[in-house]
Amino acid sequence: TVLRLARTLAEKNYLVQRDDGSWRLGRAAGWLGACYQATFDVHDIVEPVLRDLTVQTGESASFYVREGAQRTCLARVDGPQTIRHHVRVGIGLPLELGAPGRVILAFSGEHGELYEEIRKRGYHLSLGEREPEVSSVAAPIFGVDWKLLGSICISGPTSRLPKTKLLELAQAVMQAANQLSYSLAGSAKRTDIK
Repeated sequence: TVLRLARTLAEKNYLVQRDDGSWRLGRAAGWLGACYQATFDVHDIVEPVLRDLTVQTGESASFYVREGAQRTCLARVDGPQTIRHHVRVGIGLPLELGAPGRVILAFSGEHGELYEEIRKRGYHLSLGEREPEVSSVAAPIFGVDWKLLGSICISGPTSRLPKTKLLELAQAVMQAANQLSYSLAGSAKRTDIK
């Protein structure tokens, strides 16, 4: 039955049989992938999760990706508070300063005790590390095969987000990261990170 299905897919150019008998994707599968990418907008998946996280925590939420030696804010939803931490979408920031960058470094395999602790915890807190009056908590976002895609965080004034409050909100950030990871990896299965 499987061989019959493979041959049918090969007739339509979705599969190609190699000389050694193994199979690979054909040009029709590539075309189908291109159609998907042409209609896929990462913001359709990321922004609803950021909005939910902002509603749940009352703070601004951001999604960062690594670009070389920096992290770039790919998407952001500002919190409802009048006084909040402002970051522009598209801005490049240092990886080694702030919770989102440290999380990206940790889950990219950076060596050191700090990064080992971040990997064990699954999140990182930052109080005044990049900007003196700004606190944040971040968690990693993974794609297919646990490939690191970036990090999600909430941020705000340290006066409103002391360490105790960040620790309370860490679980919400990790749950949002888990949800976003499964959505971006294309999985319908959702489980909670503990």
